[in-house]
Amino acid sequence: MSDSPLLQPIILNGLTLPNRLVRSATWEGMCDEEGRPTEKLIDTYRSLALGQVGLIMSGYAFVTLDGKQLPGKMGIHRDDFAPEMTALTQAVHAAGGRICMQLVHAGGQGSQAAGGRRPLAPSAVETAQYSEIPEAMSQEEINRIVAAFGAGAARAKAFGFDGVQLHGAHGYLINQFLSPHTNQRTDGYGGSAENRRRFLMEVYQRVREAVGRDYPVMIKLGLSDFLAEGLSEEEALENAKALDQAGIDAIEVSGGTPASGKQSPARGRAKTIDQEGYHLTLAHQVKQAVSCQVMVVGGFRSLELVERALTGGSADYVSLARPFIREPDLAKRWSSGDRNPATCQSCNGCFKPGLKEGGIYCVKEKMLEARKEAAEASYETQL
Repeated sequence: MSDSPLLQPIILNGLTLPNRLVRSATWEGMCDEEGRPTEKLIDTYRSLALGQVGLIMSGYAFVTLDGKQLPGKMGIHRDDFAPEMTALTQAVHAAGGRICMQLVHAGGQGSQAAGGRRPLAPSAVETAQYSEIPEAMSQEEINRIVAAFGAGAARAKAFGFDGVQLHGAHGYLINQFLSPHTNQRTDGYGGSAENRRRFLMEVYQRVREAVGRDYPVMIKLGLSDFLAEGLSEEEALENAKALDQAGIDAIEVSGGTPASGKQSPARGRAKTIDQEGYHLTLAHQVKQAVSCQVMVVGGFRSLELVERALTGGSADYVSLARPFIREPDLAKRWSSGDRNPATCQSCNGCFKPGLKEGGIYCVKEKMLEARKEAAEASYETQL
C-alpha cells in the first residue's frame, strides 16, 4: 500500500498532512447545551487521529446562537470555551492528528429555540428545507453574522485548530444566499449571481483577515442544489472560481439540500462502485477550473474509487463521513493493505442516537456487538 496515492503526503497552506483521506464534518451531538465539547467528543476525535485520518474536520460549529440547529451541536461563539476546545485540539495533536474547525450558521434551517426567535434567512420564503418560514435578514444582521464568522475563525486559531472550513453547502446560510431558491432579495445581496455571492465573499474576506494568509481556510461548497429552481452547476462553478481567485486554500465539493430528495447530502447505500462518489463529476469540473486544492465527499466506500479520484485529476483529497462513525480506524486499515470496502451501509441510523442518546454511533455495529456478547454469555452458561 505504500505506493497508493492515498498515502502520499500533501501540504495545505503550510500544514503537512500524512495522507489524502479527510474525515468530512459530521454532527456528533456530543457537546453540552451551550456548545462546549464533552469528553465523549474528545475521545471520538482522538480515536480518529489514532486511526490515521489525514485531516479531521470538526462537526459544524455555530458562530452565533441563532445559527444553531441540532442539539449537542458545537459552538464557536464564546471565548470562555477555551479550556474545553484547547483540551480537544491537544488530544488530537497528542495522537498525531490534525483537526480543522468547520464554521456554520444554519440560517433558515436553524432552531427557533436556540435563538429565541424565528430562524434568520436571506428571504422569508416557504420551502421544504425549512421547518417554518424564517425572518428575512436586515443589513445589520448580515453585518453581525459576517463579523461572527471572523470572530469564530479567530477563536478556532487561538484554540489550536489547524485550520477552518466554511460550510457553504447543504442548504445552510451561505448556501441559502447563493441559491435563487432561497434568496429572493432585491438589494445588493440578491438578484444576479454576483449579488447572491456577496455574502459568501464577505464572510470569506472577514475570516481571512481574522486568521491571516498563512493559515488554512477552506470551504465545503455546494456545486448544485439538485432542485429545478435551485443553485445550478454553472453558477456554482463561478462561485468556486471567485473563491479561488480570492485565495481560498481548498474547496470540498458537495451538493444537495434537505429538499433534494434522493439527491440529498447523505444518500442511501450504493449497490455498485459506479454509484459511489456521486459528486465526483462535479469535483472534476472544479479541479479543472481552479488552482486551489480540491476535496470531494459523497458516498465513497471503495478504496479503488478513492484512488481513482486521486489519480484521475478530480481531487487532491477524498472525504468520508459516515464510514468513520463505524470504523474510526478505516484509514489505518486501508494503509495496512486491507483493501476491503468500508463496512458502512449508509443506512443513516447513526444519527438517531445523536438526538436521543447524546451522541452518534453505528447502530448496526452496536447490534453485532450485542449479539456477540449474548452468544458468548449463552456459551458460558452452557459450560
